[in-house]
Amino acid sequence: MSVEIVELSLQVKNKTYLTPHYLRVYLEGENIKEIENSTIGVNNKICIPPKGVDQIYFPRLDDSHSKWIYPPKEVCPVIRTYTHKGVDFTKNEIWIDFVVHGTEGIASSWAQNAKEGDRLGVLMVKDSIELYKRTENYVLIGDSTAIPVISSILKDLPEEAKGVCIIEVFTENDIQTLETNASIEFKWIFNENPHDGSELYNTVKEIQLPKENKLAYIAAEYTTVKNLRHYLRKQLLWNVDEVNAYSYWKIGASEDKSEVQRRKEHE
Repeated sequence: MSVEIVELSLQVKNKTYLTPHYLRVYLEGENIKEIENSTIGVNNKICIPPKGVDQIYFPRLDDSHSKWIYPPKEVCPVIRTYTHKGVDFTKNEIWIDFVVHGTEGIASSWAQNAKEGDRLGVLMVKDSIELYKRTENYVLIGDSTAIPVISSILKDLPEEAKGVCIIEVFTENDIQTLETNASIEFKWIFNENPHDGSELYNTVKEIQLPKENKLAYIAAEYTTVKNLRHYLRKQLLWNVDEVNAYSYWKIGASEDKSEVQRRKEHE
């Protein structure tokens, strides 16, 4: 089944630091209304143009919708997977949150240096997609990169839902207020050096998890996700449809190499 992809050629409107390590970039464009049915929290692709290129040359899917065709190297953008955090159709505006910790990442570096008027391309699925399975008890687990998707889930949960949300950020100053109507217990853990490893796995093992009508949604670093999925599926014997696990990056791997390895692991 093919999906329709919307190409958004956007410009930086402004940006603001939500916390010391979390930067929100506001982007505007004329065709924002084309994504009015898109699901907030679903991954999209951002396209960062090469230096000196003031136009977005988008990759396109082939006729079978199975393979990307890229533009010539000199104008081909750097493509990264992100999640738009919100949209305002009255202002023709979306915003994307970037984790900033040094300038080693291409997307993070772009966000820190972006100026008003700078261009960014966004590829987004046009239609609505189910972000998570509806149930009664939720275990939401993630690092800083997962806050956009986890906050989208939290905001969507009904009042009768309950659960726990465990998020690892750099410092206490990086805690954000995440809106929800559900009965959620928040556990924030702190790790100034996520590239040295995570405490998410050990934290989850120490808490009591729901026994039935449950869903775990995990989004974090490759090894952490792999260990947590193994713990829930193999040790606690959760069913496959009770564990949604996505690795967003990998320690010691470049962004491009990490994406290939993570895709294979997910499959």
